[in-house]
Amino acid sequence: MSFSPFVSSATVEGKTIKIESGALAKQADGSVLISCGEDKVLATVVSLRKEADLDFFPLTVEYQEKFYSAGKIPGGFFRREGRPSYEATLISRMIDRPLRPCFPEGYCYDTQIVATTLSYSGTFPVGVLAGIGASAALHISDIPFNGPVASVQVIKIDGKLKVNPSFEEVEKANMNLIVAGTRKGLLMVEGESQFVSEAEALEALKFAHQSMQPLLDIQDDLRKQTGNIEKRSWSGFKVNEAWEKEIKDFAEEKVKDILSISEKTKRYQSFDELKEKTVQHIVQEGDEESAEKKKNISAVLGKLKYNLARSVILNSKVRIDGRKYNEVRPISCQAGLLPRVHGSAVFTRGETQVLGTITLGTGDDEQKVDALAGASKKHFLLHYNFPPYCVGETGRMGGQSRREIGHGFLAEKALKAILPEHNKFPYTVRIVSEVLESNGSSSMGTVCSGCLALMDAGVPIKEPVAGIAMGLIQEGKGVAILSDILGDEDHLGDMDFKVAGTKDGITALQMDIKIDSLSFDVMEQALAQAKEGRLHILEEMGKTLDKPREDMSDYAPRIEMIQIKPEKIREVIGSGGKVINKIIEDTGVKVDIQDSGQIYIASPDKERIERAKSMIEGICAEVEEGAIYEGKVVKIAAFGAFVELLPNTTGLLHISEIANRRIREVTDVLNEGDTVKVKVLQVGDNGRIRLSRKTLLEAEDSQ
Repeated sequence: MSFSPFVSSATVEGKTIKIESGALAKQADGSVLISCGEDKVLATVVSLRKEADLDFFPLTVEYQEKFYSAGKIPGGFFRREGRPSYEATLISRMIDRPLRPCFPEGYCYDTQIVATTLSYSGTFPVGVLAGIGASAALHISDIPFNGPVASVQVIKIDGKLKVNPSFEEVEKANMNLIVAGTRKGLLMVEGESQFVSEAEALEALKFAHQSMQPLLDIQDDLRKQTGNIEKRSWSGFKVNEAWEKEIKDFAEEKVKDILSISEKTKRYQSFDELKEKTVQHIVQEGDEESAEKKKNISAVLGKLKYNLARSVILNSKVRIDGRKYNEVRPISCQAGLLPRVHGSAVFTRGETQVLGTITLGTGDDEQKVDALAGASKKHFLLHYNFPPYCVGETGRMGGQSRREIGHGFLAEKALKAILPEHNKFPYTVRIVSEVLESNGSSSMGTVCSGCLALMDAGVPIKEPVAGIAMGLIQEGKGVAILSDILGDEDHLGDMDFKVAGTKDGITALQMDIKIDSLSFDVMEQALAQAKEGRLHILEEMGKTLDKPREDMSDYAPRIEMIQIKPEKIREVIGSGGKVINKIIEDTGVKVDIQDSGQIYIASPDKERIERAKSMIEGICAEVEEGAIYEGKVVKIAAFGAFVELLPNTTGLLHISEIANRRIREVTDVLNEGDTVKVKVLQVGDNGRIRLSRKTLLEAEDSQ
């Protein structure tokens, strides 16, 4: 049986994006095949009809990379796809983040989105296709969803903005953003840049919102074609009005008092104690409705905390911890506290504290990445760890959560822009971020501690970078933009907007919106306030370190690079690696030889590097016409002697050029093994070298 799918398409900057439904994965609640050229992604969604007994929305998003889509067989022993790659996890998060706020409040039904790459050419950002496809699958289904949502990738290249670029264009761009939104406004931003201004960033976001409109249109068109399926009815948890009044009468004033406690731990403890007291007041012993009442208590107290905290911030102009809207918490920094580490720093801002460490390695330490786009190597790594003790909890240790991967990726982008060019600083750099305390934006704390640690390690960064997290409370016309938000202000607020950069410009952006729209005026104000806060943080960091240390740690490897002709690589390596292995054995250095002829020599001992360098340069040296060498006689012939001038380089000293007198036999003057000083008369095109000893003797006689 054949099926004729419903199809809708739009062309954006010369690239046609097509969405089809009705032919594949028909047992899912919603499914679409979205494509652009030879890139195709299948997006499906299923939402169970039985409500989960949870107080949060159980949404999971899985993006699957299939190596067959690129005509490749996966590496590894089993030769099949395993756990999601780093890139796949990041794409899953970027699909999830803009879709989650589009579900109605109180919807607690298990929902799963699966996006699978079926065909991959590398000419279009498949993560963008997956995001649009996931929205389209939800939009045409009966699942409650306030969409559609569209995603675009925007870059700035040669001074011009471009949407949904190729990989080659992304490599040359000085700004690269993934942006998602609805018709009303933006929902998510994720990206990196090379010191762009706030005005440039805002211009790119407006361009992105304009570019995504046709992608919203085709989703609406597809929904019409598929019959405008009515969204299913559902019953979320409803608070008992009588119990709600009783709970409010008992707890409302107490919640207000708790919200005035500035210390996070005491505030949380007080709220837990209030919850227990409320349960004791409302629930009687043997009450048959005790479980239902406890659920109501949790819901009402949570709502009270949410509404009162927002009201206090908007009406009193004072935040939970007593700060002004644009005030950054107290900052303290310490560098160089770990003696055996190549670089280290602790950055503390309020109740958020992050330890950053630097390890410098060689080319052997680069990470090899096997991805759909092909194999590649990374010489800058940032690993972010968020142990449970940093928020006063216990929990499972080991492995990285999606949150840890996402936060680490953001900090990595922020710091990558300030690193020196790899050919000038040929190290593999690994930063490890250990979050020791967390109460608001540990990812931006990671940027600050990582920057200080880089300077402590003596890495010649372009300039210091810092990060700040911005929040928003918006009720009607009331707007409060908050600098350096607390954890509570993140949970209770409408925006989490992280901005990292130097004094000259932005290096990384991440924004998530929890409301249906955000005006560009508010966004412009948030960017300006973020810059003010970022400059303050940079000033505080500068009191500890304002530039890289002149010397690296004694325990860090020293790396020097020498350039040889590519055709000389074979001579340096030798048959079966005999020559290079001998150099490594004799000097104890690490040697990394590139196809371009660049050779990196690494060792903590400068003298060992110089010895290895001298040996390699000796192998690669070329004889110069007119130069004088002291060589060794390696062979005697009737017509002359062969003299080794350099390793693997021999010239002919003809019998007529051996002495300033006539000789009958070469052995009258020279024998094998003799050391002799000669002058190069000629280096022929065929590589043959003519030598003379007579010329030097005659010169001596004339003096």
